[in-house]
Amino acid sequence: MEKELNVTYVTLDWYVEVNKYRYVYFFIMFTFYILIICSNSTIVYLIWIHKNLHEPMYIFIAALLLNCVLYTTNIYPKLLIDFLSEKQVTSYSACLFQFFMFYTLGSSEFLLLAAMAYDRYVAICKPLQYQTIMRKNTLCIFLVIAWVAPSCHTAVLAIASAEAKLCDFNVKGIFCNNAVYTLQCARPRLITIFGVVCLLNLVILPMLFVVFTYTKIFIVSYHSCKEIRKKAAETCLPHLLVLISYSVFFIYDVSIARVESNFPKTARIIMNLQIVLYHPLFNPFIYGLKMKEISKHLKRLLSQGNMSSCFKTEC
Repeated sequence: MEKELNVTYVTLDWYVEVNKYRYVYFFIMFTFYILIICSNSTIVYLIWIHKNLHEPMYIFIAALLLNCVLYTTNIYPKLLIDFLSEKQVTSYSACLFQFFMFYTLGSSEFLLLAAMAYDRYVAICKPLQYQTIMRKNTLCIFLVIAWVAPSCHTAVLAIASAEAKLCDFNVKGIFCNNAVYTLQCARPRLITIFGVVCLLNLVILPMLFVVFTYTKIFIVSYHSCKEIRKKAAETCLPHLLVLISYSVFFIYDVSIARVESNFPKTARIIMNLQIVLYHPLFNPFIYGLKMKEISKHLKRLLSQGNMSSCFKTEC
């Protein structure tokens, strides 16, 4: 055990030829990080400034994209520092904090998608009651639950992990996810039991709710006019694409990453990178291109940018 001033340190064991290609890795990941921040923030900005986008559906999208910004900021700064460091080391307390933020923000994604599914269900299946049901108070309650519930659940796992005895100090991953459990001499029963509770409350139930609501939406849309079917496709398809892509990576995280196995190191690295790269980049492009109103404002913003650049060039 390596201790300095009662601080326990752990090593991140995943880097392949990091000393040889450290600046290449840094430049690539820094570029992706800036792209993720800019793309997500642009959509949030558009929703913020345009009053016709101040509706529950778009506010949930803004919350989802803001979640992506926080999610990547929890990972990328430390990742970029590690690329430029001789040793990829972190304190165990910092590792647990990253673990806490990773699963809090990751789980809130499922709850936000469930809230978005409910919003679409009310809008399409109960249009006359939409204004009554989806009031400002209802919206605020959904947003609070989406962030507070995961943080309370994950805090229990983080505190229990902090109290657990460690027999290993080598985290097999690019960041501190549930690989921290492999550091423990014996996994406490509280973590095992409450981990199942978290999986049920924060992942499985929201996913089942989304499946149920979209099934109802598609049934109602199938028996409705062409305009209703078009509206359902335009607003529901992006949510389903995001849910499917995110679920695939989450299944990997809870199955492969948590199980001690001979899973190839390079393949493990690639999958871990996909978790923090593909999904945060995927969201803004899906919502920016597939959501008609957002796409319209985005095109207008880009055209204004092109016009101003042309004007400066002429001057």
